[in-house]
Amino acid sequence: KKGPFEMEYQMKRLPSERLATQKILSVIGDCLDNFGPGCVSIQKILNARCPLVKFSHQPTGFQCDLSVSNSIAIKSSELLYIYGCLDSRVRALVFTVRCWARVHGLTNSVPGTWITNFSLTTMIMFFLQRRSPPIIPTLDQLKELADEKDKHIIGGYDCSFVSDLSKIKPTKNTETLDVLLGDFFEYFGNFDFRKNSINLRKGKEVNKPESSPLYIWNPFEQDLNISKNVNQPQLEKFVAMARESAWILQKEGKTQRMMNEEPWGLAALLIPFGKSNSSKMKNRMKGIGSETIRSLLDSLKLNNANGLQKAVGK
Repeated sequence: KKGPFEMEYQMKRLPSERLATQKILSVIGDCLDNFGPGCVSIQKILNARCPLVKFSHQPTGFQCDLSVSNSIAIKSSELLYIYGCLDSRVRALVFTVRCWARVHGLTNSVPGTWITNFSLTTMIMFFLQRRSPPIIPTLDQLKELADEKDKHIIGGYDCSFVSDLSKIKPTKNTETLDVLLGDFFEYFGNFDFRKNSINLRKGKEVNKPESSPLYIWNPFEQDLNISKNVNQPQLEKFVAMARESAWILQKEGKTQRMMNEEPWGLAALLIPFGKSNSSKMKNRMKGIGSETIRSLLDSLKLNNANGLQKAVGK
C-alpha cells in the first residue's frame, strides 16, 4: 500500500479446470515431497475422478488426502461427523468394521479395485438406517430439518442438511454393539448386490441404475456411484468374509474357548481367516443359530460337491 506498485495473481490459461487442478496438485505434491516437514510416501493420484495427493505425516501418524476445489467432499465429511455425533454406537461400529476390513485385506491404502474406507463407512451408515427402529436418520430426513443457513447448492447439487443436532430426535433403538456387529455381517452377507443398491438419501434398497458389481449412490451427486472401482472378485471376497464373520459370532461354546485360551468374539474376527486350523474350519457349522446362514453353508457344500463330480467325470 505504501508503494506505487500493485501485484495481482493470475492463473495461466489452461484448456480445462480439471487440467488446472492436476497441475496445481502436481506442484503441491513436489513441494510436500521436497520441503514438507515429516511428510513421506507422497502419491500423486492425478487421473482419479477427483485428483488428489496422498501422503503420510510421520510425527502424528496421520494419513492425509489433499484435493482442490472439492467442496462436496467437505459436505460428505460434515454429514458423517453429524452421524457420528448422534449416537455413541456409530463411531464404535465404524472403527471396528474398518479395522476388520483392513485385517482381511478388503481395504487398502492405495487405489485399486477394492472397497474404499468411504464406501465401507457409507455401507455402515446405511445398515444403521435400516434398523428397526432406525439408529440414524436418512439424508432426506436431515434435509427436511434444515433451515435457511443450512441450505447449500454446490455445482448444481443440493447439499442441504440440518447442522443443529438438537433438532434431531434421539433414536429409541437400544441394540447393543455386539448385536449390531453380528447383524451387520449377516445383513451384507445376504444382501442382493446383483439387484439392489445402497442409498443414504432414501435409507432403503433401490434397484441398481447400472450393472456395476457394487452400487453406492453418492449422497449428494446422485448420478455418481462412489464404489464404481470395486470389481466382482473383490465384492465376492467381502461377502465371503462377512458370512464367515457372522458364523464366528454365532458360534456357541464361548466358555470352552476361554478355557482353551482360544480367541472368541471380536478377537477371533481380527485374525486373518487363512491362519485358522483346518479342523476348526470343519466345525464351523456347529452352533450356528441362523437358519439363513445354515442354508447358505449347505448350498455352498452342494455346489462344491457338484463341481467335484463334474471334474472327476471329465
